[in-house]
Amino acid sequence: MEEQMKETPQPEGQNASRLIQTVFPQNFVWGAATASYQIEGAWNEDGKGASIWDTFSHTPGKVKNGDNGDVATDHYHRWKEDIGLMKELGLKAYRFSISWPRVIPQGKGSVNQEGLAFYDRLVDGLLEAGIQPFVTLYHWDLPQALQETGGWGNPSIVEDFACYAELLGQQLGDRVKHWITLNEPHVFAYAGHFGGFHAPGEQSLELANQVSHHALLAHGRAVSVLRALWPDAKVGITLNLSLSHPASDLPADRMAARIADGQLNRWFLDPVFGRGYPEDMLAFYGDSAPRIEPDDLDQIAEPIDFLGINYYSNHFIRAVGADENPLGYSHLSPDELVQAGYELTEMGWPIMADGLRELLVHVNREYHPEAIYITENGAAFNDQLEEESVHDDRRTGYLREHLLAARRAISEGVPLRGYFVWSLMDNFEWAHGYSKRFGIVHVDFETQKRTLKDSAKFYQRVIASNEVPLMS
Repeated sequence: MEEQMKETPQPEGQNASRLIQTVFPQNFVWGAATASYQIEGAWNEDGKGASIWDTFSHTPGKVKNGDNGDVATDHYHRWKEDIGLMKELGLKAYRFSISWPRVIPQGKGSVNQEGLAFYDRLVDGLLEAGIQPFVTLYHWDLPQALQETGGWGNPSIVEDFACYAELLGQQLGDRVKHWITLNEPHVFAYAGHFGGFHAPGEQSLELANQVSHHALLAHGRAVSVLRALWPDAKVGITLNLSLSHPASDLPADRMAARIADGQLNRWFLDPVFGRGYPEDMLAFYGDSAPRIEPDDLDQIAEPIDFLGINYYSNHFIRAVGADENPLGYSHLSPDELVQAGYELTEMGWPIMADGLRELLVHVNREYHPEAIYITENGAAFNDQLEEESVHDDRRTGYLREHLLAARRAISEGVPLRGYFVWSLMDNFEWAHGYSKRFGIVHVDFETQKRTLKDSAKFYQRVIASNEVPLMS
């Protein structure tokens, strides 16, 4: 799947322009993505340990409507049915994450063989269906036992994660060829340890910065471990990236946008690609900057085979006082975005399809990754199940426009190798509980019945033809 992709031969004449904009390269990887805590359920079955999201969601007031992931979409028991849905859609790949406490309940030490066996069965089932597994080692559900000794704030987490990566590499690496070390370290570092609205609910900028550093060190160690076990493995990291645009031409807003870009993008991209941490951000953080040992930056910069990018929208940034945000910036409000002419998703995020092209071109120009995968892209809308159908025209339109933007980026030289829609199915959407539906497959959370939405049927046609239809 990683061989150099060739352009699909294009006809001459009036159809050539249209096709080059809509037809994707041969061997382009079409996939869908999920995360363990958001879909698996079975939160305390078959020897699984507690995660920080089990603890957080069971704490009153932390998750909307008191929701939790105890059952989620019951994927732990319904994985065969879910693989059947993937096969029906024609997926070429499936990105899923491993639950660390399901396989090592205390985070270190004794291994839970029943937990490992679940992922063995899942990987084998995917391969039997002709679907390549893309495995994410960490998608936010840290073992609670590790949190009780400092979690990502404890330097020992780096070796704990390396041992975890080694276990999974030994268990699955004969069949899994694509590995993602971490999903969105920015989110679990800052939403979890600075904003406090994600697990574990801490609120310290100094801690969040140190967590981000330990996460990147753990990433580097895991890359080394997996590559030593399987030299032919493709290993990368997934970052949530967005370009930050100043809300006005005022110098203060331009400076705020630069800080926002540094905090979200450059703080992770620069060290991963061997540049070290941005000097302006180290100066900005001052005494809150992380403690960095002499060899740390070399470890973080272990070469990767691909960069995973999660994209939902770009940002509009304005300067604010430290009393509103210690980082000195905020995003335009949903009302302001609507007034500026943007359509919003249910998350209040502006739909900016060409922003995906803009971001991909920027990252390729600045960092020159060997390959890029869009590892998440999608939208939450207020879907309604009516007579066994979900006519989610807005999501279909969202996907069409973002896929066309991705194709334009390829035309501009971006080494984009695949696209994973977020998400395969409706699921537990973190602090929003079950109130936000991102899936292309509808899930009735009471009965667990799955129903293909119109967007899933659209995506099915895209995969089958390797082309984005301009009309539904």
